[in-house]
Amino acid sequence: MSQVKILNIWIHNLTMTELIEKLSQTGGFVVTPNVDHMVKLQKDNELLVAYHLRDTYRVCDSKILEYTSKFLGNPIKEKISGSDLFPAFYNYHKENEDIKIFLLGAAEGVARKAQIKINEKVGREIVVDTYSPSEGFENNESECQKIVTRINESGATVLAVGLGAPKQEKWIAKYKNQLTTVKVFLAIGATIDFEAGCKPRCPKWMSEVGLEWLYRLSCEPHRLSKRYLVESLPFFWLVLLQKLNRYPEPELPCIPFSFCPSTLTLKEES
Repeated sequence: MSQVKILNIWIHNLTMTELIEKLSQTGGFVVTPNVDHMVKLQKDNELLVAYHLRDTYRVCDSKILEYTSKFLGNPIKEKISGSDLFPAFYNYHKENEDIKIFLLGAAEGVARKAQIKINEKVGREIVVDTYSPSEGFENNESECQKIVTRINESGATVLAVGLGAPKQEKWIAKYKNQLTTVKVFLAIGATIDFEAGCKPRCPKWMSEVGLEWLYRLSCEPHRLSKRYLVESLPFFWLVLLQKLNRYPEPELPCIPFSFCPSTLTLKEES
């Protein structure tokens, strides 16, 4: 499978159709790196381990990463955001009774609203259950085990987690081996809110030219100004160093890729 190296991450060079077909055949865990993720991956070893679990697909969720791949001389075929992948996936499987989705994330009642809307669009109960966790739930093992039990009892074969990065990736990495019926794991960020109609999506033209970050910043300036205007800036310097063959790549922690890190801690999302 073709891959593109950007900093310390090999991104799978797939189209949306190719990714959905692979997930449909063999399952897998999808993470969607963007500039914010790439910066976090320079120092967050737990996130780096989650990105390298067995059967993980790392797909480009950023037009800026797509432009970066061209700058580095190995173009990525297609930007695949979680908010585009998820509806494409459930529409692809709308008549496949083996696909049963569990939604984990969003504020109280939002995931349930998304469930109703998705099932109405698809014409069957493709989303079988939802759970909106309490604040700080990731540090409450009792609640996490309650979630695991609920997912298993639902019979879900697909788990879509919208907790924000890096929390969603780490939670999946920590508990995926306990989820006995789930074959497909999707880390999808704010997608549950979009599906519920609780947050507006970026206009398509802004997304296509790489200005989604600016739209999101205008919607949530207090929460996102530090991320986009300060924390993301080192990415561009590191890419230049990679272009000049001087990028100081951090080492991957010495943990087998099949390892499910049950001792993984979960930090609050930024």
